[in-house]
Amino acid sequence: MSVIQVGLVDMTGKIDTSLMQAAAAALNLQVTRDLPQFWPINATVAYLPSAKHVPTGVWPIQLVAKLPPGEGGFHMDKHNQPYAKVIASPKDDTWTIDASHELIEMLVDPWGNRMQSSVAIHVVGNGVQDGTGQFSYLVEACDPCEANQYGYTVNGVLVSDFITPHYYDPTAVAGTRYSFNGSLTGPRQMLPGGYISFVNEALDEWQQILWVDPNQPPQLRNLGPAGNARSLRAWIDGEMAKEPHRKHIEKAMHEVAGGRMEYADKRRADLFEIAARRGTRFAGAHP
Repeated sequence: MSVIQVGLVDMTGKIDTSLMQAAAAALNLQVTRDLPQFWPINATVAYLPSAKHVPTGVWPIQLVAKLPPGEGGFHMDKHNQPYAKVIASPKDDTWTIDASHELIEMLVDPWGNRMQSSVAIHVVGNGVQDGTGQFSYLVEACDPCEANQYGYTVNGVLVSDFITPHYYDPTAVAGTRYSFNGSLTGPRQMLPGGYISFVNEALDEWQQILWVDPNQPPQLRNLGPAGNARSLRAWIDGEMAKEPHRKHIEKAMHEVAGGRMEYADKRRADLFEIAARRGTRFAGAHP
């Protein structure tokens, strides 16, 4: 099996180099240790120190200061090869979750058109429940559980939770993992801050269930036709980047569970100190 190579590159020139290196190492561990437990993917992630040097065959994840209105994170170049853009700031380290999100979705569905048929869902009360129909779901591996509070840490770096293929199972089975971190406890469940996009087969229309406000029930949106979009995920990302939902989604996504960011920062600092001590020992052993 060929290896997919992904490169993490800072286009802003403002992100701390040590965090870039730690993030690339954590993302590499996530896609070599966690992701293959459920998805048949063989990939690596490396830190690219220069924005002007992207090796052939590497799919870049670019850290940028901002995105144009209506533009999402998933992109394809003129040769139809995937790459991603993630908004990053030196004042907010939660960009690592967004980078993990784009990475996982790019690996699970590189061209953004993968669909999975499963039981239909409907908004009932303050959540969603299975219906009796059938939908064709766009496989977006992080969207149902994308809010930052559902992420987990890899060596002090916050990364995104992601669904497993069991997410599309017809019924719930005890002991089954529907997301890696366990934040999802059943098929087709969605959490506050997340969304699910699908074709309603009875209507032959694209729809979406969106949960932007945890204090309000999820909302059903009619998205209309995808038109000539060469990537369904790029089209969906563009729709999500539009007002009025964008600001609500950003707020829901970027709220991190209390203490989790502090723990991540402390663990990363401790691991950095341990690495420095080991480096000193090895340097002393080899004059």
